[in-house]
Amino acid sequence: AVAREGQQHRDTVQKDFLDTYDNLTLKTMMGMEWVHRYCPQAAFAMKTDSDMFINVYYLVELLLKKNQTSRFFAGLLYENALPVRARPHKWFVSREDYPLDTYPAYCDGTGYVFSSDVASLVYNVSGSVPFIRLEDVYVGLCLQKLDIRPRQLHTRQSFSRDGPPFSVCGYRQVVSRHHIKPQEMRLYWYGLESSLGEECPSR
Repeated sequence: AVAREGQQHRDTVQKDFLDTYDNLTLKTMMGMEWVHRYCPQAAFAMKTDSDMFINVYYLVELLLKKNQTSRFFAGLLYENALPVRARPHKWFVSREDYPLDTYPAYCDGTGYVFSSDVASLVYNVSGSVPFIRLEDVYVGLCLQKLDIRPRQLHTRQSFSRDGPPFSVCGYRQVVSRHHIKPQEMRLYWYGLESSLGEECPSR
């Protein structure tokens, strides 16, 4: 089915590794390489999970306000996060793989946006950054080496993993929500697009 879809739409990008959770870092670097090689003319790129709702309208609005098209990286920001050292845990990292007590600043891997030059910079520096299977932390390590500081996109947190149930006004100033089913995404998009000219109560 995947092969048929690729033949029909010509939009499938593949590399030679197993698509597993432990290989998310390889998958993300594949995306950075693709932007670097084939899409450097884009002002921005975004990495996001398939079960994320992304409000492109609000995302573009915030990016235009920021007006920074180089060395820019933003998302749900974590600072001074602690490695999980206890087995078994989805995010366990041994001291052999990462010896320090805290991670550098990084953005949650469910969704982050960056200027396209960052894809080239991260891809080029990645060969000198020791591998870690947590892709969002790994990208943070690359950014630290490049002296690029991840940030929030707004003074109020606009990227999020979880949140309240969908409402048009509630989601107008949200960039991302996690764990959204495909049928829900269609409903959310229809709700936002069909109400673009309507006013919401002031908060």
